[in-house]
Amino acid sequence: MRWPGLALKPYRGIALALNDLLGGQVQVTFASMPSSIEYIRAGRLRALAVTTATRSEVLPDIPTVAEFVPGYEASSWYGIGAPKNTPAEIVAKLNTEVNAALADPKMKTRLAEWGATALPGSPANFGKLIADETEKWAKVIRAANIKAE
Repeated sequence: MRWPGLALKPYRGIALALNDLLGGQVQVTFASMPSSIEYIRAGRLRALAVTTATRSEVLPDIPTVAEFVPGYEASSWYGIGAPKNTPAEIVAKLNTEVNAALADPKMKTRLAEWGATALPGSPANFGKLIADETEKWAKVIRAANIKAE
């Protein structure tokens, strides 16, 4: 889809995109909360909307995109993986330790400062998230007829 007067510029990472946004070379970008929250708090960037399904706890006055485009939701997430044939007991130990770290009050506070929310769970939960996200974005790719270059 093309919009007259809108130039889409690919970036090799959000740091370069934010640099151009702050410098006035581009007018808008989609950035994760952790990468942009400090600029928003400092008044250097103005948040127009969040792409999550619900408003952010750290920016409660900023609307969601879904308030204007019903059904819109795009969240960034991070996870920890291990090689396919990692023994189950090692995966279980890693999962226990990661979940314990995510439950730590200091970790929760730090994540909240970045506008992030911890989603502890099991390897099966994470696998389902990956499968669901893959299917969601595969539908978008097919609907938009996006092809690899």
